[in-house]
Amino acid sequence: MRAIVVGAGIGGLAATLSLRRAGHEVTLVEQAPRFGEVGAGIQLAPNATRVLRRLDLLDAVAAQAARPSHVSFRTWSDGAEICRYVLGREAEDAFGAPYLLLHRADLHQALAAAVPPGWVRLNTVAVGIDQDDESARVTTASGERLRADLVVAADGIRSAARQWLFGADEAVFSKTAAYRALLPADQVADLDLPELGVWLGPDRHFVHYWVRRGELLNVVAVFTPEAEAEAEAATESWTARAEPGEQLREFDGWDSRVLDVLERAGQMFRYGIHTRVPLARWNIGRVALLGDSAHAMVPFQAQGAAQAIMDAAVLGDALAGATPAGVPDALDRYVRRRLAVATATQADSARAGGDFHLPDGPEARARNARMAAYAAEHRFLPQATAWGVDVLDEQWPC
Repeated sequence: MRAIVVGAGIGGLAATLSLRRAGHEVTLVEQAPRFGEVGAGIQLAPNATRVLRRLDLLDAVAAQAARPSHVSFRTWSDGAEICRYVLGREAEDAFGAPYLLLHRADLHQALAAAVPPGWVRLNTVAVGIDQDDESARVTTASGERLRADLVVAADGIRSAARQWLFGADEAVFSKTAAYRALLPADQVADLDLPELGVWLGPDRHFVHYWVRRGELLNVVAVFTPEAEAEAEAATESWTARAEPGEQLREFDGWDSRVLDVLERAGQMFRYGIHTRVPLARWNIGRVALLGDSAHAMVPFQAQGAAQAIMDAAVLGDALAGATPAGVPDALDRYVRRRLAVATATQADSARAGGDFHLPDGPEARARNARMAAYAAEHRFLPQATAWGVDVLDEQWPC
């Protein structure tokens, strides 16, 4: 069969490769004129790296990654460790796939390199999707109409396809924003930092970890903006820059190591964190959503990219052996297998943000005690209960 995938981000590239593995031809439509180095760090848990192994990409991706031995949760003011969980070899042995820390561009490049060049249409803007009983079509800004047996809309959190399918529906500001930066390893070598650290404080949390084989420290400082600054903080952009020193004012009073990292980062990028309201379905006829267009979530459990990769795996599996006439039923199967899981992950991520940002006092002390008690009984993070699930081995009704 022939498919069109709209959007060449991580989800769109993974979908293209999964459909190729299922034996289908794909036209990948991307509005950018070229693939570039965008974004910063990304975490991939075993539920996602297992899929990369099936796509024969795990070795290439892992060669560019860092593999943390543990994750450490700490208090904001003095850096005291609340608890830690093991990752590294122990997690890989337990779940059958590694936990990797990557620069987003390295993952994107590995996925893009595996797509046949002739399948990619860069600098092509989709302006509409329509369909009938026999085919689906994408109209481009140049007036071209691309025809296929199905269309997969992986066009991100600002998805136009989602609105074409389901009506007006805008991304929702989560009331949180983040500063981000990448620092060379030698710039922070003198600081006593855990490999993967999560520092929790009132209305804020701070995350750092190594990427690109440990050559760069990825830094993400999440905060709840004051009401008068909310409109500016809500800007969703990979390239918007914060005012010099702004991050130091927002994290004033935090542990000296956090402030040292933020100071050495210099001028940081700032972006508003947005989500999408859960949908009751992701597909109509021969057209389906995938990744952030379907279920954009806050990044507080590091599962956004993983869920898109898992969408792609199930999409390819549902369409393996399908005929053009069977596409609507195959897309129904894809959505049944993924919607509930992704929606639950959205909700879990939102709850984690609330838990991370509790004010000092009884609630924060109770959270810390609860986390320490859980870690004393379990080697792995609470969300690790999902890491061992092979998304293609699960049994689902047809």
